[in-house]
Amino acid sequence: MNSVSLLIVSVCVYVLAYRYYSAFISAKVLALNDANITPAYRCNDGREFVPTNKWVLFGHHFAAIAGAGPLVGPVLAAQYGWGPGFVWILLGSVFAGAVHDFIILFASVRHNGQSLAVIARREVSPLTGVTTSLSILFIIIVALAGLAIVVVNALFKNPWGVYTLFMTIPIAIAVGLYMFKICPGSIRSGSIVGFLLVLAAVFTGHWLSPGQPWSGIASIFDLTKQQLSLALPIYGFFAAVLPVWFLLAPRDYLSSYMKIGTILALALGILIVQPTVNMPFTTRFIDGGGPIIPGPWWPYVFITIACGAISGFHSLISSGTTPKMIELESQARLIAYGGMLTEGFVAVMAVISAVVLMPGDYFAINSPAAVFAKLGIPTVEIKELSRLVQMDVAHRPGGAVSLAVGMAHIFSTIGGMKHLMSYWYQFAIMFEAMFILTTIDAGTRVARYILQDIIGTYLYSPLKQTNWWPGILFTSAIVTFSWGYLLYSGDVATIWPLFGVANQLLAVVALALGTTIILKIAPKKSYAWITFAPLAFLTVTVIAAGVMNVQMFFNRGDTLGNTNGTVSVFLIILVIITLLDSIRLWLKLLKNDKPIGMNTEITAFTCPVDNKPNIPS
Repeated sequence: MNSVSLLIVSVCVYVLAYRYYSAFISAKVLALNDANITPAYRCNDGREFVPTNKWVLFGHHFAAIAGAGPLVGPVLAAQYGWGPGFVWILLGSVFAGAVHDFIILFASVRHNGQSLAVIARREVSPLTGVTTSLSILFIIIVALAGLAIVVVNALFKNPWGVYTLFMTIPIAIAVGLYMFKICPGSIRSGSIVGFLLVLAAVFTGHWLSPGQPWSGIASIFDLTKQQLSLALPIYGFFAAVLPVWFLLAPRDYLSSYMKIGTILALALGILIVQPTVNMPFTTRFIDGGGPIIPGPWWPYVFITIACGAISGFHSLISSGTTPKMIELESQARLIAYGGMLTEGFVAVMAVISAVVLMPGDYFAINSPAAVFAKLGIPTVEIKELSRLVQMDVAHRPGGAVSLAVGMAHIFSTIGGMKHLMSYWYQFAIMFEAMFILTTIDAGTRVARYILQDIIGTYLYSPLKQTNWWPGILFTSAIVTFSWGYLLYSGDVATIWPLFGVANQLLAVVALALGTTIILKIAPKKSYAWITFAPLAFLTVTVIAAGVMNVQMFFNRGDTLGNTNGTVSVFLIILVIITLLDSIRLWLKLLKNDKPIGMNTEITAFTCPVDNKPNIPS
């Protein structure tokens, strides 16, 4: 089958979904109103609450939500064939993920930029507020470790890739200073210069190769897994502490250019090359026993492909940095629903990049040598691919390398570009790492907000102030140490299954809260089906996967397995308590035909009210 067919189908589905379904939710269900002053203006402090151009904010939001999930998850799930993953990405992103992101962003904007846990506490009950807070804290730490492990596996012993990724940090700081301080509002010129500098970083990274001008300093960027596992949490700490305009927003904005531009270029490359889909619709591993994911396609496809279809992690961004920066309520449709559909398109590209590889080459890259030897599947181009990218790509599990190889293979097939495959490969690795790192920096910052709220609410109230430096430093250090410890001591086999279930359990919590909000504000109670339907499916699927994971972890019989199993049980219990408490409230709300509104009175902030948006009449 020609891969162009998958491309065309996905574009048509997403265009129709944004045009009609998101418009229905915006106008009929949520009734967005630009007359409402957003938190970015009401609480403008120049640090956390900053009115931001909608396209810059779209770039930040998209970069923050689009981490490893839409890239790595679809690649790993290709073990089952191209069919299960492709169908789940389309249906999940339209009817679950985009709805999930949209409603949580709307709720947070109406709650003055408050976090998911605070909204749950105000809209459902104090019990749900506590269980949601604890769930989020555990889940986000596991999620950050799960995302970071992919970067580590892609960049260790790769000076070119590490150098390129490192250079994006000073470039982003320079662009941030230029766009926000030196020449405020200079979006176009700052974007062009930043984009060209990032491309220059990719090109000059080749000079670190043996025999090239910078080969003498290559050892500085030739990092081991352990060194990268220490460097990433340190970066996360500073990203969580520095003002949002200084590093996080401009870096995410620049990376969004690279992400969207690369995906569009990949789509164009697919249209030109029209590669054949070599992976069957389903494989022999559909019922389990695969070398990458040991379980059956249900429920594991739905937790392996996280961010590309629906991701609980998105609710932390939609109730974290984004609602503190949005200028108008109506922009939530573009930023949240549109951002999720864009991520779904990224996931489709990842599927195509994986399934155009020959099955033997795909499994050789994504399986340890001992495991692959038992499969009896012959390789076809693996040695030639390794030669062209100038490094051995076999047996580097995690999905990132096979995605980069697939992308480079498509680009290099265009006439006259085969000798540039090593550049394409390193560009793809940088592209993936930027995807993931922008989620790590935004996620660490959001985790800091959440920890400040938990400690500030229940233990020491000054920590609740997001502008109090001792609290900022203390909570940022705890968060980065926690996920850094998991990263340093774990691997893909131990972290990713736990991450998948934890991430989707958080989506269950967010969808339950979304259902509560719709029952409170929508003119028709039946509108709650837009969140309740995906909630019901995801609850059954993810809890089933969680139970399987618990059995797998405890069967290991070691400390790490027992720890992961205990955390899994704890998370499942917290989510079940949250669901039961939500159902109790739903039964009460269904007895009242009229909307009662949300509990949006804010007492935790003293916000200036003289910074009003310039709303056109």
